[in-house]
Amino acid sequence: MQISVDRVNDVTVALIPVEELDASNAAEFKRDVARILAADTQLVIDFSRLRFIDSSGLGVMLSCLRQMSARGGDLKLCGMSKQVRATFELVRMHRIFDIFPTCEEAVGAFSD
Repeated sequence: MQISVDRVNDVTVALIPVEELDASNAAEFKRDVARILAADTQLVIDFSRLRFIDSSGLGVMLSCLRQMSARGGDLKLCGMSKQVRATFELVRMHRIFDIFPTCEEAVGAFSD
C-alpha cells in the first residue's frame, strides 16, 4: 500500500490511499505505516479518501496511537467522511482520538 506522506512544518501527514480499510488490507496498512510511526513523533493521518472502516481498521488505528504514545508522540486524525466518523462514534473511539475536520486544523493543533 503506497501511503502518501507530506511534511507540514514539523508535522508528518499520511494519507490513507484506499477507500476501504478492512480485514482485507488492514495488515498491509499496519506494516506500511510502521516506518512512518517509527520516524516521527507528530503525525496526522488523513482519512479524506476513506469511505469505510471495519473493526480491523479500527484496531490498526488503536495500534498506531499506542505506538505513538509509547514513544512520547502524538497522533491526530482528519478528513473523515460521515460514515467513517459514525463508526468511530459507535465504538466510542472519538473519545480516544483527536479528530479534526481538516488537515490544516489537525496540523495546527500541534502548535496549540
